[in-house]
Amino acid sequence: MEIRAFQGWRYDVCDGGDISPFIAPPYDVLSGQDKSQLLAECDKNIVAVDMPHVPPKELGPENVYLEAARRLEQWKSSGLVRRDDRAAIYPYQQEFSWGGRTFLRSAVLCGVRATEFGKDVIPHEHTFAGPKADRLKLTQCTRMQLSPIMGFHRDEDGKVAALLAAAMSDRPAMEGKLRGVTERLWVVNDPRRIGEFAAALRSEPVFIADGHHRYTTALNYIQALRAGGGIGSDHPANFVMFALIARDDPGMLILPTHRMINGLAAGFSLEKLSKAAVEFRWQRRKIDAADFGDIGTFLSRLGRSAMAFLENGAKELWIATPSDESAMCAAAPEEPQAWHALDVAILHKLILDKALSPWKTDKTAIEYTPDGAAVLKACRTGVAQLGACIQATSLAAVEAIATAGGTMPHKSTYFYPKLATGMVLMPLE
Repeated sequence: MEIRAFQGWRYDVCDGGDISPFIAPPYDVLSGQDKSQLLAECDKNIVAVDMPHVPPKELGPENVYLEAARRLEQWKSSGLVRRDDRAAIYPYQQEFSWGGRTFLRSAVLCGVRATEFGKDVIPHEHTFAGPKADRLKLTQCTRMQLSPIMGFHRDEDGKVAALLAAAMSDRPAMEGKLRGVTERLWVVNDPRRIGEFAAALRSEPVFIADGHHRYTTALNYIQALRAGGGIGSDHPANFVMFALIARDDPGMLILPTHRMINGLAAGFSLEKLSKAAVEFRWQRRKIDAADFGDIGTFLSRLGRSAMAFLENGAKELWIATPSDESAMCAAAPEEPQAWHALDVAILHKLILDKALSPWKTDKTAIEYTPDGAAVLKACRTGVAQLGACIQATSLAAVEAIATAGGTMPHKSTYFYPKLATGMVLMPLE
């Protein structure tokens, strides 16, 4: 891949200052209530610009995007956000806890030359028209990339890790807290050091971990610019802001994404589902709420692709383990072998799409969460008719499927924590 430094726009906090009031999670994990809470704490939070339409799953009225752009211009004029004097790349670190352990995840924020999916930028998810329309309108109005895309790359010789460690040995330019995660940013504007990062990454592709809609939006934005009169290959819009993370970084944590299902026909029960899902061995267990703190790890001890189900009332935990290894090949012969072994693919193809079909209606809907305890609570309180908990998808599986040209099922991965929006903004002109 080809990377490039850029003159980022950053909140004007003093050197090493607190960025906490201004940053937010990515737009696609926020609700309207989340937005209101962030703005109640600080009305200059980046969410005021990054999430003009709620929910951001479709194109909103044009005036909300124009207002977001006007607000950003006001912040520029007042000096609340200032553009760096020199082109830079931005080492970025997140410190967080999960399962009683503390992790550090290190990345470099930089521009990556936009190419069609393939050799240099490799996806693993489908995208949907609604969110792309929302993001494109916002990009066209602000002429700014507000939120980085999470990508991972190979770093087998450790060169990028060493460069990042050296860059992050000094005091960060800004630091803050977001939902319990410590966010730190450094600024590297020395051309020699930027060149070292570029050389270390030049022969490596980037795999999109999170942000497929944002990347596809960048391609659509470039296409629109070209249609409107053409842009040269050196135009800033040809580069997309990524947070590039080494594949083997100890902070590359993927959580499972569990399912909560409603809108099933009367008469549904797990007893009936277990009889319909003949490709599985089923066993009932007593529910231990402690297991749901990290249900993915609990399931991993029960065997490969073991998954857990709860029904309305949640009196028992039903464990399903695949017993027919040929079933996935028969159900999806067009998919690569690595796809057949995905827990989330097995869940959807053999249970949610097939065995559950007699009870599905036009009102059947699925909600997603990485929180196993939330699934247990939803089923116990009757909020969900059916809960399905699975093991986490491995990073190796993501890479294998992406390399094979496959596409993973919707909500297959939850990279934790999400990147912060607002650490640095990338201008597209």
